[in-house]
Amino acid sequence: MQENNQNFNHIKVHTQYSICEGAIKIDDLKNICKENKIRSIGLSDTNNLCGALEFSETISKVGTQPIIGTQINFRFKNQIGNIPLIAKNKLGYETILHLSSKSYLSNKDNLLPYCELEDLIKNPQGIIVLSGSINSLSGNLYLKNKVQEIDQLYSLLNKKFENNFYIEIQRHNDQNEKQFEHFNLNLSNKLNIPIIATHEVFYINDNMYEAHDALICIKNKTYVNDKDRPKLSKNHNLKSDKEMLDLFADLPEALLNNYYLPYKCSFKANYSKPLLPEIVSSNDTSSEKILETQAIDGLNEKFNKKFIKIDEDNNKGDVYKKYKERLLHEIKIINQMNYSSYFLIVSDYIKWSKKNDIPVGPGRGSGAGSLVAWCLSITDIDPIKFNLIFERFLNPDRISMPDFDIDFCEEKRDLVFNYLNTKYKDSVAHIITFGKLKARMVIRDVGRVIGLPYGFVDSICKMIPFDPSRPMTLQECINSEPRLQKLIQEDNRVKKLIDLSLKLEGLNRNFATHAAGVVIADKKLSSIVPLYKDQTSDLLLPSTQFDMYSAENAGLVKFDFLGLKTLTVINKTQKLIQEKINKNFDIEKINYEDRSVYELLSEGKTVGLFQLESSGMKDALINMKPNRLEDIIALVALYRPGPMSNIPIYNDCKHGRKEPDYLHPKLKEILEPTYGVIIYQEQVMQIAQVLSGFTAGEADILRRAMGKKKRSELEKQKQRFINGAEKKGIAKDVAAGIFLKIEPFAEYGFNKSHAAAYAIIAYQTAYLKTYYPNEFFSASMSMELSNQKKLSEFYEELKRMKIKIIRPDINKCYAEFSAENDNFYYALGAIKNVGYESISNIVKERLKNGIYKNIFDFINRIDPKDINKLQLEGLVRAGAFDSLNNNRNSIFQAIPSLILKSKNLHESKKVNQINLFDEDYEQSDKELIPNTQDFKFEDRLSKEFETLGFFISDHPLNQFKEFFPQYNVINFNEFNSDENLKEAVSAATILKIQEKKNQKGITYGIIKFTDLGGVFELFIFSELFEKKRDILKEGNSVFMNLIKNSSNDSSSIRINVRTITSISEITNIPIKAIEINASNLINLNKIKDLISAPGETDVTLKINNNSKIQFYKLSKKRKIDQNIILKLKNTGVALKIH
Repeated sequence: MQENNQNFNHIKVHTQYSICEGAIKIDDLKNICKENKIRSIGLSDTNNLCGALEFSETISKVGTQPIIGTQINFRFKNQIGNIPLIAKNKLGYETILHLSSKSYLSNKDNLLPYCELEDLIKNPQGIIVLSGSINSLSGNLYLKNKVQEIDQLYSLLNKKFENNFYIEIQRHNDQNEKQFEHFNLNLSNKLNIPIIATHEVFYINDNMYEAHDALICIKNKTYVNDKDRPKLSKNHNLKSDKEMLDLFADLPEALLNNYYLPYKCSFKANYSKPLLPEIVSSNDTSSEKILETQAIDGLNEKFNKKFIKIDEDNNKGDVYKKYKERLLHEIKIINQMNYSSYFLIVSDYIKWSKKNDIPVGPGRGSGAGSLVAWCLSITDIDPIKFNLIFERFLNPDRISMPDFDIDFCEEKRDLVFNYLNTKYKDSVAHIITFGKLKARMVIRDVGRVIGLPYGFVDSICKMIPFDPSRPMTLQECINSEPRLQKLIQEDNRVKKLIDLSLKLEGLNRNFATHAAGVVIADKKLSSIVPLYKDQTSDLLLPSTQFDMYSAENAGLVKFDFLGLKTLTVINKTQKLIQEKINKNFDIEKINYEDRSVYELLSEGKTVGLFQLESSGMKDALINMKPNRLEDIIALVALYRPGPMSNIPIYNDCKHGRKEPDYLHPKLKEILEPTYGVIIYQEQVMQIAQVLSGFTAGEADILRRAMGKKKRSELEKQKQRFINGAEKKGIAKDVAAGIFLKIEPFAEYGFNKSHAAAYAIIAYQTAYLKTYYPNEFFSASMSMELSNQKKLSEFYEELKRMKIKIIRPDINKCYAEFSAENDNFYYALGAIKNVGYESISNIVKERLKNGIYKNIFDFINRIDPKDINKLQLEGLVRAGAFDSLNNNRNSIFQAIPSLILKSKNLHESKKVNQINLFDEDYEQSDKELIPNTQDFKFEDRLSKEFETLGFFISDHPLNQFKEFFPQYNVINFNEFNSDENLKEAVSAATILKIQEKKNQKGITYGIIKFTDLGGVFELFIFSELFEKKRDILKEGNSVFMNLIKNSSNDSSSIRINVRTITSISEITNIPIKAIEINASNLINLNKIKDLISAPGETDVTLKINNNSKIQFYKLSKKRKIDQNIILKLKNTGVALKIH
């Protein structure tokens, strides 16, 4: 599209918000408008207005008039189809907002969003209505030959919308389109309705056709090669003026109406200032006055509870005055910024949550720095005690409005949403999000629709790294993965897959909901933004059609309701403690200076602890040896790329190995708590206040300038800093030097308010683990029933702590993890494929009527709906029936019979039939369960690993440990702790593999192993990782040659893997020659079957026959490997291996 003089208006552009239909990103459309000087362009997304505000603002920036429209489904004469609507003015925009919202909210019985046609007819003001394409409501009626209904529809719309209803004429060469055009032209003449030329634009350039065709197949769940599927022509690109004028040259009226349509439209959706809901009391007291009253009452209550001892020392007056002054200062700023209602709303639902036993976090983000928030019970952190700054959260110079991020118990968060729904009704909603066709997803989707086998596509997807913290584009993945490059070059199927995927990557794939984000308005939300509701979900609230950015730009203020699993864990643990140990236990009243807790942290025993679990964090804790909450706060803030390098400095200064550098005597008070290391953003702000006289608001501007690294703004702030310091008697060069020193810290300084809140939660989990480990792990593991990798870590920690674990047992264990009488019972609900509800019913039956006597008793008593093939297989693999019958293979083979028998028994009971012969349960067991050989040792453990994610009844290395002395194998922990050992051979089983790429795109692995001494993690370099991919699989057992290397600073030792070999490979390698001392003929009979198979080993037999030693060399070579050697040893013969 090259022409500059626009005579044709594309008013029906479908962006990527037309899910899996439009393939246009608004930024790309903006660039096209700019390049071609397009006068006007119209949005017409299907079934939503998600992109309306973004489209309006983005397109208008390049001088193009945005025309906002949408296609909404309407029902007419029991037929549902879309009708295109365009907003002429603000009233029209509000009307289509309302209609779009209603199509989702008022339609609970149909997955397809729609309104009744009467809803449109009742609101004709400010709207242009188009008849639609062959795929619209009128097109649907035409294809069903309901011409009379179309006549009625057009007549009705023409009457109600007068000069604002047009019959569309389209020429894409789609199926049935030409006949539909003739029909519409005739109806236009008959009813005297104007025609308009339009063009459905789904993509910009014509080279996108094939990829867009695949996109349509993704939407419709069809295949490209399916001849019967809906298919569009190749003419849905953004065509040039000349192309469109030539196309409709025979219909000048249609072109003329298209040309003049933008002149009818005079509305652009604009950004709005925050529309904060206003709260007033029943007696018309303002929100500002209510805030002040509640905050002061809250402060008095805090003082009465927390500062009673200070009153005895006659210091309450001074301390109270300090708090009161800070409180009034904050209230003044809050009211000045019209934020009082926001604080009151947050305070209201948090107080309600706490009253209704819903755990709420102590605080999160910069909001924890507010004294008003503390007094209103929004946070549980005293900002003065922790030296937190209110202006970090809110000050008059802030450009964007902040919000409170509140953590709620994951299990009870929906109760809070229910409360909001009841209180604010149609003024509250979630925020929509969009699932994207990211690298892996687009490969899977495109691979499916072009007909590639699932396994083949899956193997390609596994070459694409999945790292949410550093997502890579598909092209970046290709550039960094030689295997993928080779496939593209050698296989045309892969080349096509990649070509199509690259074109579709990044487009919206589906609607989703930002469940944590909620907006609350002071009026009906659908008058501000369009709303969406997924009828298949159980969410209580609707969602905005605008995403988070557009919703905020529309003036809505976001409230964050974050679900934090750890709060649920703490709450569950507290209830278990109250039930079993101490009914008065209260997590809020624990001692934060407990020596035993800090000892646990200093030893790095942090499995299960919030924020402190990673191996790097464990090492940091061991080196730091924390003894106060401030240390935990500092570590939470420091443990990130960048500031992490300051952890050794902090530790050295803390333990007296190094003198702290306070930069200037005036800064000692600020930096002394962190031993001279600038850790927090608040410290940067305080330095600016103390040295240069900045106000708190000015200091926050400085902090932001340093963080954003804008040179011009930074130079301006630097000069202000130096000038202020000079006025306070500090030399210019000294001030400049201090500024240069604090600048790097400010770039990655952490929010202390957030760190303090999370450090408190971390400490609470450490306290529970220290004093109530059984209850803590019961709660923690029950929250991870479906996360086998996490359960594996917990299981190893329980073993380390010497807690007695009762492995899965249908007669002892429960659906969740539990602890009784020093026994820790593994959860049956944590077994793969075992449904929580079903196993709960099975456990209830056992508790009600006694243990299951045998397998027949089990199937006789349970409801057949509570068992299926996968569930029984999972229970058998995990050994849950071992106490009834320890031959797992026999039960496994009998599963189909057991299910059938269970159903028959259940049916007999329903009709009151009793089979007397089935009362002999033991005999019935024998009849149902075949007498087959049990699984081999390795198969038994392999199936156990498959269903549990780790090994619980035995360790796979036990089958090989007889070989270990031959290879001088030692446990990893033994090698790691022995300073004299520099190299060693270790045997281990792989538990977990993480494949990652560094910044250069080079692949490496982080692998978790288990040996007979414990669990450990090793880094596998790229060359070895790529070379040994075939044996690096979870569950495989390997030999590793390990070597210790010093780090660059020689302060720590790193253990690297030199070689990796599969143990099974080694044990299957044939021995060159062996001498077997059979001692006598009796022993010879024992071993003859073991050495009968042909192979590659020379075998010599040594036999003592009547005191005469005789040697016989077998004429044919035999199969003798380490497995045979082990079996030979078990017979008692002596061996000599050559």
